[in-house]
Amino acid sequence: MSQVYQENLVSVIMPTYNSSSVLEASIASIQKQGYQNWELLVVDDCSKDGTQEILRQLAKRDMRIRPFFQTENRGSGFARNEGLSKARGRFVAFLDSDDLWHPDKLEEQLAFMKTHGYGFTFTAYHVFEEQPTAIKRTVRVPRKINYQQLLKNTIIGCLTVMIDREKVGDFRMPLLRARQDTATWLSILKEQDYAYGLTEPLAYYRVSATSLSSNKWRMLKKNWQMYRECEGLNIVYASYVFSCYVCNALWKRRRQIG
Repeated sequence: MSQVYQENLVSVIMPTYNSSSVLEASIASIQKQGYQNWELLVVDDCSKDGTQEILRQLAKRDMRIRPFFQTENRGSGFARNEGLSKARGRFVAFLDSDDLWHPDKLEEQLAFMKTHGYGFTFTAYHVFEEQPTAIKRTVRVPRKINYQQLLKNTIIGCLTVMIDREKVGDFRMPLLRARQDTATWLSILKEQDYAYGLTEPLAYYRVSATSLSSNKWRMLKKNWQMYRECEGLNIVYASYVFSCYVCNALWKRRRQIG
């Protein structure tokens, strides 16, 4: 029997860990959405700061916020899967606890999907450090991308993705400490012809010197492992798409606004 989802509900999946300084701003960016038919599933990965108490207080004030608390730290992939397993909406979106959304994000993306019948979409996004008004660069996206193209690129930002589970089906993320989101999109694109890009920037991605993704060498290694272990690519083809990925990553980081 296929899963029955609430038709127009958007389930927002948010993993969190020791994010007390930024969590409220991220959640507020969801509450400010023009489209208000959403639920937020926040899965705390055993935080040691004040994150859990903030979540409990926010959930008391807004019943759409559904917090879940892990008893051990198992990584964001596991946390997202916990959220996915409890999500009730036909549509699923993702936002990390230090990132932000534009107020029109859900409304515009949902309309984009319904108008064209798309099952898997993503958007352009801004990159910032301390304040979203001080944008470092804007990541532009193609109008569509397939499996082979995504192997060479990490252009799909997790904070921008929306998936129609009636069209794509139920899915889970591999339990990787890094690149589990890209591995998930690749898995979906083995069954779907394309993911479709909405070229308007509708999200804000926070970068910091201490973030995992800021460790460039480590991420290169994780990407290689994803090619070989998750995707099962032979060493020749893996080397080819890895080279393309590095070139595209450099281009994406250096491209400025406009």
